[in-house]
Amino acid sequence: MSLYVIGDLHLSLSGEKPMDVFGEKWENHVERTREALSRLNGDDVLVLLGDTSWGMSLEGALPDLAFLDALPGRKLLVKGNHDYWWGTAAKMKRFFAEHGLASFDILHNNCFFYGEYALCGTRGWFYEEDAAQTHTGKMIAREALRLETSFRAAAGKPILCFLHYPPIYQGYRCPELLDLIDRYHAERCFYGHLHGATHKRAFEGKRSFTEYSLVSADYLGFIPKKILD
Repeated sequence: MSLYVIGDLHLSLSGEKPMDVFGEKWENHVERTREALSRLNGDDVLVLLGDTSWGMSLEGALPDLAFLDALPGRKLLVKGNHDYWWGTAAKMKRFFAEHGLASFDILHNNCFFYGEYALCGTRGWFYEEDAAQTHTGKMIAREALRLETSFRAAAGKPILCFLHYPPIYQGYRCPELLDLIDRYHAERCFYGHLHGATHKRAFEGKRSFTEYSLVSADYLGFIPKKILD
Protein backbone atom coordinates (compact mmCIF):
# COMPACT_ATOMS: atom_id res chain seq x y z
CA MET A 1 0.00 0.00 0.00
CA SER A 2 1.45 3.38 -1.07
CA LEU A 3 0.29 6.98 -1.41
CA TYR A 4 0.82 8.83 -4.72
CA VAL A 5 -0.02 12.25 -6.14
CA ILE A 6 -0.24 13.81 -9.59
CA GLY A 7 -2.11 16.78 -11.03
CA ASP A 8 -3.39 18.15 -14.31
CA LEU A 9 -3.97 15.00 -16.36
CA HIS A 10 -6.20 17.06 -18.70
CA LEU A 11 -7.91 13.98 -20.10
CA SER A 12 -10.21 14.36 -23.09
CA LEU A 13 -11.10 10.87 -24.28
CA SER A 14 -14.13 12.35 -26.04
CA GLY A 15 -11.59 13.89 -28.42
CA GLU A 16 -12.79 17.45 -27.86
CA LYS A 17 -9.48 18.83 -26.59
CA PRO A 18 -6.40 16.71 -27.47
CA MET A 19 -3.37 17.86 -25.52
CA ASP A 20 -0.65 16.95 -28.03
CA VAL A 21 -1.16 20.39 -29.60
CA PHE A 22 0.71 21.77 -26.57
CA GLY A 23 4.03 20.23 -27.57
CA GLU A 24 6.20 17.17 -27.25
CA LYS A 25 5.73 16.78 -23.52
CA TRP A 26 2.06 15.98 -24.15
CA GLU A 27 2.48 13.46 -26.99
CA ASN A 28 0.70 10.16 -26.24
CA HIS A 29 -0.04 11.43 -22.76
CA VAL A 30 -3.13 9.24 -22.36
CA GLU A 31 -1.18 6.05 -23.03
CA ARG A 32 1.69 7.25 -20.87
CA THR A 33 -0.80 7.94 -18.08
CA ARG A 34 -2.37 4.51 -18.53
CA GLU A 35 1.00 2.79 -18.42
CA ALA A 36 2.18 4.66 -15.32
CA LEU A 37 -1.05 4.28 -13.31
CA SER A 38 -1.36 0.63 -14.27
CA ARG A 39 1.70 -0.03 -12.10
CA LEU A 40 -0.18 0.96 -8.95
CA ASN A 41 -1.61 -1.71 -6.71
CA GLY A 42 -5.27 -2.07 -5.86
CA ASP A 43 -4.75 -0.86 -2.28
CA ASP A 44 -2.71 2.21 -3.26
CA VAL A 45 -4.16 5.73 -2.91
CA LEU A 46 -3.74 8.33 -5.66
CA VAL A 47 -4.50 12.02 -5.05
CA LEU A 48 -5.46 13.83 -8.28
CA LEU A 49 -4.83 17.57 -7.95
CA GLY A 50 -7.42 18.95 -10.34
CA ASP A 51 -7.80 19.59 -14.07
CA THR A 52 -8.50 15.90 -14.40
CA SER A 53 -10.96 16.08 -17.31
CA TRP A 54 -11.89 18.65 -19.96
CA GLY A 55 -15.52 17.50 -19.77
CA MET A 56 -18.00 20.36 -19.45
CA SER A 57 -20.44 18.26 -17.38
CA LEU A 58 -20.32 15.04 -15.38
CA GLU A 59 -21.72 13.21 -18.40
CA GLY A 60 -19.05 14.80 -20.59
CA ALA A 61 -16.34 13.77 -18.13
CA LEU A 62 -17.61 10.17 -17.89
CA PRO A 63 -15.17 8.65 -20.44
CA ASP A 64 -12.24 10.20 -18.58
CA LEU A 65 -13.52 9.18 -15.16
CA ALA A 66 -14.24 5.64 -16.39
CA PHE A 67 -10.70 5.46 -17.80
CA LEU A 68 -9.24 6.34 -14.40
CA ASP A 69 -11.68 4.17 -12.46
CA ALA A 70 -10.57 1.11 -14.45
CA LEU A 71 -6.97 1.62 -13.28
CA PRO A 72 -5.77 0.31 -9.90
CA GLY A 73 -6.06 2.20 -6.64
CA ARG A 74 -8.36 4.51 -4.75
CA LYS A 75 -8.50 8.06 -6.15
CA LEU A 76 -9.04 11.25 -4.15
CA LEU A 77 -10.17 14.15 -6.34
CA VAL A 78 -9.26 17.80 -5.78
CA LYS A 79 -11.01 20.43 -7.90
CA GLY A 80 -9.01 22.31 -10.54
CA ASN A 81 -9.79 25.52 -12.40
CA HIS A 82 -10.68 23.60 -15.58
CA ASP A 83 -12.86 20.96 -13.92
CA TYR A 84 -16.09 22.45 -15.26
CA TRP A 85 -17.80 19.09 -14.74
CA TRP A 86 -17.43 19.40 -10.94
CA GLY A 87 -20.74 19.59 -9.06
CA THR A 88 -21.91 19.41 -5.47
CA ALA A 89 -20.53 16.57 -3.39
CA ALA A 90 -23.95 14.91 -3.26
CA LYS A 91 -24.42 15.12 -7.03
CA MET A 92 -20.95 13.76 -7.73
CA LYS A 93 -21.27 10.86 -5.30
CA ARG A 94 -24.65 9.98 -6.78
CA PHE A 95 -23.18 10.10 -10.30
CA PHE A 96 -20.25 7.90 -9.28
CA ALA A 97 -22.62 5.36 -7.73
CA GLU A 98 -24.96 5.32 -10.73
CA HIS A 99 -22.06 4.65 -13.11
CA GLY A 100 -20.15 2.18 -10.96
CA LEU A 101 -17.20 4.52 -10.44
CA ALA A 102 -16.31 2.95 -7.11
CA SER A 103 -12.69 4.10 -6.78
CA PHE A 104 -13.38 7.86 -6.35
CA ASP A 105 -13.70 10.07 -3.29
CA ILE A 106 -13.77 13.89 -3.15
CA LEU A 107 -11.24 15.89 -1.12
CA HIS A 108 -13.33 19.02 -0.57
CA ASN A 109 -14.30 20.51 2.82
CA ASN A 110 -13.05 17.34 4.50
CA CYS A 111 -9.97 15.20 4.98
CA PHE A 112 -8.99 11.57 4.65
CA PHE A 113 -6.55 9.54 6.69
CA TYR A 114 -3.62 7.50 5.45
CA GLY A 115 -1.87 5.73 8.28
CA GLU A 116 -0.89 8.40 10.81
CA TYR A 117 -1.33 11.23 8.27
CA ALA A 118 -4.28 13.46 7.46
CA LEU A 119 -4.75 14.22 3.76
CA CYS A 120 -6.15 17.75 3.51
CA GLY A 121 -6.72 20.17 0.66
CA THR A 122 -8.75 22.42 -1.60
CA ARG A 123 -8.44 24.10 -5.00
CA GLY A 124 -6.84 27.37 -3.87
CA TRP A 125 -6.87 30.56 -5.96
CA PHE A 126 -4.67 33.10 -7.77
CA TYR A 127 -4.86 36.86 -7.28
CA GLU A 128 -4.26 37.14 -11.03
CA GLU A 129 -7.32 35.05 -11.87
CA ASP A 130 -9.59 38.07 -11.91
CA ALA A 131 -8.90 41.76 -12.23
CA ALA A 132 -11.87 42.61 -10.03
CA GLN A 133 -10.28 42.42 -6.60
CA THR A 134 -13.63 42.15 -4.84
CA HIS A 135 -14.35 38.86 -6.61
CA THR A 136 -10.77 37.66 -6.13
CA GLY A 137 -10.89 38.47 -2.43
CA LYS A 138 -14.13 36.55 -1.99
CA MET A 139 -12.73 33.50 -3.79
CA ILE A 140 -9.53 33.49 -1.74
CA ALA A 141 -11.53 33.85 1.49
CA ARG A 142 -13.76 30.95 0.43
CA GLU A 143 -10.80 28.73 -0.42
CA ALA A 144 -9.06 29.65 2.84
CA LEU A 145 -12.20 28.65 4.74
CA ARG A 146 -12.32 25.32 2.90
CA LEU A 147 -8.66 24.66 3.63
CA GLU A 148 -9.08 25.46 7.32
CA THR A 149 -12.14 23.19 7.47
CA SER A 150 -9.99 20.42 6.01
CA PHE A 151 -7.11 21.12 8.44
CA ARG A 152 -9.47 21.10 11.42
CA ALA A 153 -10.80 17.71 10.34
CA ALA A 154 -7.24 16.38 10.69
CA ALA A 155 -7.85 16.25 14.46
CA GLY A 156 -4.21 16.89 15.31
CA LYS A 157 -2.67 14.30 13.00
CA PRO A 158 0.36 15.26 10.86
CA ILE A 159 -0.90 17.01 7.71
CA LEU A 160 -0.16 16.51 4.04
CA CYS A 161 -1.67 19.43 2.09
CA PHE A 162 -2.93 19.08 -1.50
CA LEU A 163 -3.81 22.11 -3.66
CA HIS A 164 -4.46 22.70 -7.32
CA TYR A 165 -3.06 26.24 -7.43
CA PRO A 166 0.45 26.89 -6.06
CA PRO A 167 0.27 29.00 -2.89
CA ILE A 168 3.78 30.27 -3.63
CA TYR A 169 6.05 30.50 -6.67
CA GLN A 170 8.59 32.90 -8.09
CA GLY A 171 7.22 36.41 -7.70
CA TYR A 172 3.93 35.31 -6.14
CA ARG A 173 2.51 34.25 -2.80
CA CYS A 174 -0.98 33.79 -1.38
CA PRO A 175 -0.67 34.88 2.25
CA GLU A 176 -4.15 33.65 3.24
CA LEU A 177 -3.30 30.05 2.34
CA LEU A 178 0.33 30.19 3.41
CA ASP A 179 -0.67 31.48 6.85
CA LEU A 180 -2.98 28.49 7.29
CA ILE A 181 -0.33 26.04 6.10
CA ASP A 182 2.08 27.58 8.60
CA ARG A 183 -0.41 27.74 11.46
CA TYR A 184 -1.36 24.07 11.12
CA HIS A 185 2.27 23.01 10.56
CA ALA A 186 1.57 21.01 7.40
CA GLU A 187 4.56 18.74 6.79
CA ARG A 188 4.32 18.78 3.00
CA CYS A 189 2.34 20.70 0.38
CA PHE A 190 1.77 19.44 -3.16
CA TYR A 191 0.37 21.57 -5.97
CA GLY A 192 -0.14 21.56 -9.75
CA HIS A 193 -1.50 24.07 -12.30
CA LEU A 194 1.90 25.17 -13.65
CA HIS A 195 2.80 23.99 -17.16
CA GLY A 196 5.53 24.43 -19.73
CA ALA A 197 7.75 27.45 -19.21
CA THR A 198 6.09 28.23 -15.86
CA HIS A 199 7.71 25.12 -14.37
CA LYS A 200 10.80 27.30 -13.97
CA ARG A 201 8.87 29.55 -11.59
CA ALA A 202 7.85 26.74 -9.26
CA PHE A 203 8.90 26.89 -5.64
CA GLU A 204 10.18 23.54 -4.41
CA GLY A 205 11.83 23.00 -1.08
CA LYS A 206 11.40 23.94 2.56
CA ARG A 207 9.59 27.05 3.72
CA SER A 208 8.85 27.42 7.43
CA PHE A 209 7.60 23.98 8.57
CA THR A 210 6.58 22.74 5.12
CA GLU A 211 8.21 21.04 2.12
CA TYR A 212 6.64 22.18 -1.18
CA SER A 213 6.51 20.13 -4.42
CA LEU A 214 5.14 20.74 -7.92
CA VAL A 215 3.36 17.65 -9.26
CA SER A 216 1.77 18.73 -12.57
CA ALA A 217 1.59 15.71 -14.87
CA ASP A 218 3.84 17.18 -17.58
CA TYR A 219 6.39 18.14 -14.91
CA LEU A 220 6.45 14.55 -13.60
CA GLY A 221 6.48 12.96 -17.06
CA PHE A 222 3.01 11.52 -16.30
CA ILE A 223 4.43 9.27 -13.58
CA PRO A 224 2.75 9.87 -10.21
CA LYS A 225 4.97 10.91 -7.32
CA LYS A 226 5.15 8.42 -4.46
CA ILE A 227 4.74 10.15 -1.11
CA LEU A 228 4.46 7.33 1.40
CA ASP A 229 4.57 3.56 1.64
